[in-house]
Amino acid sequence: MCTGANYTTRDHYFGRNLDLEFSYNETVTVTPRSFPFEFRRAAPLSTHHAIIGMATIADGYPLYYDATNEKGLSMAGLNFPGNADYKPEAQDKTNVTPFEFIPWVLGQFESVDEVETALAGLNLVDIDFSETFPLSPLHWIISDRHRSLTVESVRDGLQVYDNPIGVLTNNPTFDIQSFNLNNFMHLSTHPPERHFSDELEFDVYSRGMGAIGLPGDLSSSSRFIKAAFTKLNSVSGESESESISQFFQILGSVAQQRGCVEVSPGKFEITIYSSCCNTDKGIYYYTTYENSQVTGVDMHNEDLDGSALVDYPLIKGQQIHMQN
Repeated sequence: MCTGANYTTRDHYFGRNLDLEFSYNETVTVTPRSFPFEFRRAAPLSTHHAIIGMATIADGYPLYYDATNEKGLSMAGLNFPGNADYKPEAQDKTNVTPFEFIPWVLGQFESVDEVETALAGLNLVDIDFSETFPLSPLHWIISDRHRSLTVESVRDGLQVYDNPIGVLTNNPTFDIQSFNLNNFMHLSTHPPERHFSDELEFDVYSRGMGAIGLPGDLSSSSRFIKAAFTKLNSVSGESESESISQFFQILGSVAQQRGCVEVSPGKFEITIYSSCCNTDKGIYYYTTYENSQVTGVDMHNEDLDGSALVDYPLIKGQQIHMQN
């Protein structure tokens, strides 16, 4: 499935792992300010904030998986099967289809506070992009450097949660995921203290024993705990190199390796790509399953006043630097 996260040093970083068993030929895609966003039921955006992120371009339209706009607002959609419930069109709401949700948000707004206000009148309407691209069951994390929200369209309606953890995975719903953190409040980065009994002697025989009980499996609920613990305890220098290296280490703590999660006979879920966007500078970094070298695309090196999409195919083959 997937994991999304935020991280802040001097700059703010936002990204995710995309975990699937197949690729949709996604590319790093820059949408300039004058690209016309037509929406199925909402008012179009003829001009808007410029956006960079990972997308599949279908019929000339960027279907974003995760993205950041030029103001530093970021958003990612993560798989949410069995819980996502999209609605019929509502006359008293702004009707946006889930595949339009990321450009609708990032095209207009500069902060999570602005988005939160707009969500009060939003209806995520059940309209497919096409027969080839039916709607995916998703929920979303929306972030700036100050706060994050989780948005879920479920049977009971649109649920908007404050997300102080700055992490999102998949099922169950975010309220259950965040409550489950209570079961792990004893975890620590420090050596454990003796509480079992005063009558026994205990040996702290290894480093890292304060985190015994931290989940290590690849389920979404376990990845939520592991990513939250790793992210909230991460320490990094403030340079770009140190910051993005640490961010990819956070995502790497919950990456999926081929062979460990079989989804059908002979098909395995893997971390197809990991992304890390410096939301202050508009630089989108990524790695892929076969290419652990970090590749970057700077949105400000493109013509952001243009009207044509710019996309960069992913560099998927391993890049090895030989030293002798």
